[in-house]
Amino acid sequence: MTSSDQPIQIVALSKTFDLAQVFAPGDDQAVRVLRPHEVSDPRKIEVALAWRPEDVAFDAYPNLKMVSSIAAGVDSILACPSLRQDTVVTRVRDHSQADLMAGFAAFQVIWHHRRMGDYIANQARHVWDRSFRPQAPGSVTVGVLGYGLMGKKCAMAIAAMGFRVVVARNSAPAASEIVPDGIEIVAGPGAIQAVAAQADILVNILPLTDTTRDILDRDFFAQMRKGAALVQMARGEHMIEDDLLSALDSGRLSGASVDVFRQEPPAEDHPFWSHPNIMVTPHKASDTSPAEVLRQVLENFSALREGRIPPGLVNREAGY
Repeated sequence: MTSSDQPIQIVALSKTFDLAQVFAPGDDQAVRVLRPHEVSDPRKIEVALAWRPEDVAFDAYPNLKMVSSIAAGVDSILACPSLRQDTVVTRVRDHSQADLMAGFAAFQVIWHHRRMGDYIANQARHVWDRSFRPQAPGSVTVGVLGYGLMGKKCAMAIAAMGFRVVVARNSAPAASEIVPDGIEIVAGPGAIQAVAAQADILVNILPLTDTTRDILDRDFFAQMRKGAALVQMARGEHMIEDDLLSALDSGRLSGASVDVFRQEPPAEDHPFWSHPNIMVTPHKASDTSPAEVLRQVLENFSALREGRIPPGLVNREAGY
């Protein structure tokens, strides 16, 4: 919020969504979300709301001070050629969204641990089969790749069900950091591979950076335990999709849940749709309400204008 009585004009920039429609502020008189053609004077635009912007999206706004992602991911914004070095980038950090993400991760872990897909198939065939006996959760290792707000909430939810949880993160916990019960931390170079090698079920919630792009590939899957399952709920660009198919068809992996794709929506003939060992969901592991996104945009912009560090500030060098 600013001291001005005029609403803050935010330009919505995306080649995949009509963000102005999604984030229409309703009765909130503090903000106006505009499509580019609705902007009467581009020089007055200081804030943009973006998701997968066009390459030239930011060129028209010479006084742009801040670009906010509509979610936690910022890779498409940071990679945009027209983003200037002096433009601050922020992202959404929503604890309610993290709770939704954690619930989704817990559901997927149960899906693979208890082989729920078998029961769905048996129901369709009218088969009553009680022969499967799952391992005790404490003897099952769930790996979680990433330990930001989302990753931590996911790890805590899975650990609360009694599973052994091992987390991969960049840096070791600070001396003052309290690691929740039931969670082990593996940090530093090689942490992702080390966690993957011991996981019976592997949950990917990594940010997308130059280091993590295409990380879920043939070599990575070859390092995983034979018969392990993958829950891919971070970014589609993390995974080589053909390599997952090969890992499943060879028996290296037993199953996968895929919520994110390189192309969304995937083509109608995409092999994941009909693969018996893949659960497909339409990028719905979690959501943030439009009202909360706009609240955080205003909070971040107010901090920026007051010379404070915006709560959602993105470290461009780290990529998140």
